[in-house]
Amino acid sequence: MNGPVIEARDVTRQLKLGTHVVHALRGVNLEIHRNEMVGIIGPSGSGKSTLLGIIGGLDSPTSGTIAIDGVDVTRMSEGQLTDIRNQKIGFVFQFFNLIPTLTALENVALPIEFAQAPRHKPFKRAKDVLEMLGLGSRLHHRPNELSGGQQQRVAIARALANDPPILLADEPTGNLDSRSGETVLEALATIRDQSGATVVMVTHDQSLASRMDRVLSLVDGVIVAGAGAARAAS
Repeated sequence: MNGPVIEARDVTRQLKLGTHVVHALRGVNLEIHRNEMVGIIGPSGSGKSTLLGIIGGLDSPTSGTIAIDGVDVTRMSEGQLTDIRNQKIGFVFQFFNLIPTLTALENVALPIEFAQAPRHKPFKRAKDVLEMLGLGSRLHHRPNELSGGQQQRVAIARALANDPPILLADEPTGNLDSRSGETVLEALATIRDQSGATVVMVTHDQSLASRMDRVLSLVDGVIVAGAGAARAAS
């Protein structure tokens, strides 16, 4: 498919706080193409995480549309959205949320074991993804035996377990030091290069965002700047 893998058209999001209405997003338009790495930056409260949640089907816009692979997901039922998330989208958050009693291998294999129609053998796929992210020597370590950067890479591997074509990362380096943050960014680039995934990362770190293919800047719920040309769809 040659069109954008993610497309937003006139997306707004309004939130009621008591008697006040907060305009989290104000008519966002964007296109993100297959195999792109796109950074979304902006000050706190600018709508970055709200936009990422809407793209990922975790929240609904007040108005406007979101299309994933050319399919409008805006008015889908929760069951249909769950299917889209399971098949097409992996999520990485600021907090690792790894199960402390499981090893890295077991944490990554878990989503495959729970998939309705798994496309991979759980432990083989988990091992392959962890090795791709440089964690081949940490397969049998539990989270408390790993550094923060290693734990986040395990969380990224878990998001990739079912081989989604889209990876959404919300401040994935927010709890890490600069060196670990660099390692996580390198891991995201490896994912894009080796699996062909589209990566969208919300970050407050402009130095990390500037190394993406393209940067979108959100201010007060509006995209005010973008930089870099989209990579050709592969």
